[in-house]
Amino acid sequence: MPLGQDVRMPAITATDLTRMRANLFFDGPLGRSKQSKFWVLLVLASAIAAAGVVGDSTATVIGAMIVAPLMTPIMGTVLSITTSDRDNLLRSLLMVVGGAMAGIAVGYLFGLIAPIDVVAATSSQVAARINPRLIDLAAATATGAVGAFAQCREDVSDTLPGVAIAISLVPPLTVVGLTLEAGELHQAWGALLLFLTNVAAILLTGVVVMSLFRVPQQAVASANREFHRKRAIGIVISLVLLVAVPLTGATFRLSRTSQQQARIGRIAEQWAAPAGWLVSSVVTGSDHTTILASGPDPAPDTKELRTMLDSAGLHSVTVVVRLIPETRIEVTGD
Repeated sequence: MPLGQDVRMPAITATDLTRMRANLFFDGPLGRSKQSKFWVLLVLASAIAAAGVVGDSTATVIGAMIVAPLMTPIMGTVLSITTSDRDNLLRSLLMVVGGAMAGIAVGYLFGLIAPIDVVAATSSQVAARINPRLIDLAAATATGAVGAFAQCREDVSDTLPGVAIAISLVPPLTVVGLTLEAGELHQAWGALLLFLTNVAAILLTGVVVMSLFRVPQQAVASANREFHRKRAIGIVISLVLLVAVPLTGATFRLSRTSQQQARIGRIAEQWAAPAGWLVSSVVTGSDHTTILASGPDPAPDTKELRTMLDSAGLHSVTVVVRLIPETRIEVTGD
């Protein structure tokens, strides 16, 4: 590349900015039509997501991600912050908050009609959304950057369906409602934290990407408006740091749990092997670890397992052993 060549992102044109405002804002003569479209699609997407979670169907949940329109007001918030548009900032934020409450309400209603409590133990879709980690923040950061880039560049707007699938917005909200109805407040908080993580990451990377495209130079009109824009960016950064704290704790706890579960699994296999038994699963719950093993009679002595665990420094670990005896019957022919 020749020395001195400008490698910055090209600044968007007035036409680009007009297109982005038309795509992301709910104002103007078509404002009512856009809002009605948003609410109808949001409720339907929430219903699809809730049905997918209740039915434990990944395909259905993915369908809800594509239909869900919640990304629009979030990116509208990004554009409002970048251009210091106070009115559209408030309008977009209200749409995000209202949409989130609607998604939770739809999930709660589906929980009322579900035949069983829809929680982590009964749905893998719930289990996948109640333990957000730092990797989720990283993924949401990259996805938010792609979404903002697609808004700034009309020629890559065909990537938006992929962004909708990659970012998890409506499904966690319905999980919040379902788990609240089931009385699992801890799981509801985990799903809500995942949603907040995704929103915070989109806001931060969206503002960064639009700044690289020099959107502020197109719309900031005065020093006073510039001050409010900087304050809003500071709030976004604070939100990201705020959600990063519990995500960091959850990541370390999950890492320790995984390492401990692997150690217990290795010890259990050493304990079961001499008796001809096989350990089929080791699952760590909130207060104990369950070991599932099967094999011929006689079963291995569980007291020996306890001794082996204590010798490995796992004195405080409570283990529940489920033994499934196998009977071998030989059926001979003539």
